[in-house]
Amino acid sequence: MPPETAALPAVAGTRPGPAPTTAPAQARPAAAGDELAGLDALQTERPRRAPVGQILRTKVAPPLVALLFGLLTWQLFVALLDPRPDVVPGPFDVARQLGVLLADGTLWGALGTSLWRGISGFLIAVAVATPLGLLVAQRQGLRNAVGPLISGLQVLPSVAWVPAAIIWFGLSDATVYFVVLMGAIPSIVNGMLAGVDQIPPQLRRAGQVLGASGWTMAAKIVLPAALPGYVAGLKQGWAFSWRSLMGAELIAIGGSIGFGLGSLLEQGRTVSNMAVVMAAVLAILAVGILVELLFFNPVERRLLRGRGLLGPRS
Repeated sequence: MPPETAALPAVAGTRPGPAPTTAPAQARPAAAGDELAGLDALQTERPRRAPVGQILRTKVAPPLVALLFGLLTWQLFVALLDPRPDVVPGPFDVARQLGVLLADGTLWGALGTSLWRGISGFLIAVAVATPLGLLVAQRQGLRNAVGPLISGLQVLPSVAWVPAAIIWFGLSDATVYFVVLMGAIPSIVNGMLAGVDQIPPQLRRAGQVLGASGWTMAAKIVLPAALPGYVAGLKQGWAFSWRSLMGAELIAIGGSIGFGLGSLLEQGRTVSNMAVVMAAVLAILAVGILVELLFFNPVERRLLRGRGLLGPRS
């Protein structure tokens, strides 16, 4: 029997021979899901908590150094020029006045009144401006009609509404809230419109294919996609509402209107006590900085990081 024929049973028999040698696992082509997962892993870093020392050095130390430098410059100016304390008080004079206002409860009461008005007025403005902005964004004809008016109201200084509000509502809290709303609502609506303008058209078409329309389209597709612009509008709306509140409290004094930080400013001007004025200014500034750092900055950074627009450790 030829050698080739004798070798056939060994190859074609019922008992399988040794399996052919396969390529190493690394050389096998990955599945489509594995490839996508690998690409995501390349572009997405796992967030790592920064050490406390690094946070103190990069986040806390710079503003503290700037604050210390400002105070030293202020004190040096007072020491060199020696102005009248009732015109330009020094840091220690203002600190003493702050201690007095805190001890007798004047500053705490004014701060609580202004914070309550500012936060509640801002929340009312959000509740009004959000559906209004979505409605204007969804109706091009309505946007063409009222868009310029909304932009004009945003540019108009909200303190200009104080005389009209006093005539309409008298010296009451309604006057203050009206001015706050007129300052915040246009900014929030314009922020919503700016966010809607940045939405890719494919998202709307995908929503239409899935059967979304009207308020379903607005709430489930348009609003989530417009969040970056909307949050920027909220941030600006808070700034406008806080400034509007201070302007209203400065002008509308008396009646049933409570005593806020703006009223404290006006009281310091009336008695020509610049230390009281500076104490009120510092309190107003501190509220603005704390709201920015503790609320809006974390929300904005988390939103951007979730969309891949910010590094995980930024």
